[in-house]
Amino acid sequence: MENLILGFLTGGSLILAIGPQNLFVIEQGLKKNFIFTITTICAISDVLLIFIGVFVYHIFIYVSVEFEVFLNIILVLFLIRFIKEKISQLNKNFKIKSTSKFRNFKSIILKTLGFTYLNPHVYSDTIFILGNLSKNYDLESKFYFAFGASISSVVFFYCLGYMSSMFGNFIKSKGTWKYINIFIIFFIFFLVIYIIYSTYLKLLSI
Repeated sequence: MENLILGFLTGGSLILAIGPQNLFVIEQGLKKNFIFTITTICAISDVLLIFIGVFVYHIFIYVSVEFEVFLNIILVLFLIRFIKEKISQLNKNFKIKSTSKFRNFKSIILKTLGFTYLNPHVYSDTIFILGNLSKNYDLESKFYFAFGASISSVVFFYCLGYMSSMFGNFIKSKGTWKYINIFIIFFIFFLVIYIIYSTYLKLLSI
């Protein structure tokens, strides 16, 4: 159960960070433009990439301790960069563009797929960070971790699409996103401390 909760919190903290995909979902939600289609594509894509990331990293249970320590160092550096990016956004204003409404079902699918799979952050979050964090779990723990992260993604995207008016007001408020980013910064910071501590224990075992 603790792995499911950790997966939910970690996945939620990563996906909550505002980006092009989230802004696109909000924009189309405000226009009531194929909301179910857009949110379903985003949610299913996230779930797919989360499980791929978590189970691809299962191969690293067979690698040397030295290589695992190397992966942890890369992950820590990546997360520190993520924290620095969130700090730089503490006083940033996010704007919703006034884009035209899509009337073609095919075009909205292609647009949504583009914002999803051409977004480098989706791979770094779902495959690199979540996969790396769960690489030492057994198969059952990996499943619960991935399932928890998937739940947070599904809930987030459907809420984002169908509650776009509220999220739109949040984006206009600099103060709201400042506090959200502060939460993300602290949560990722504690993850970094946890990874550093576990890496230290690995080094002692060499």
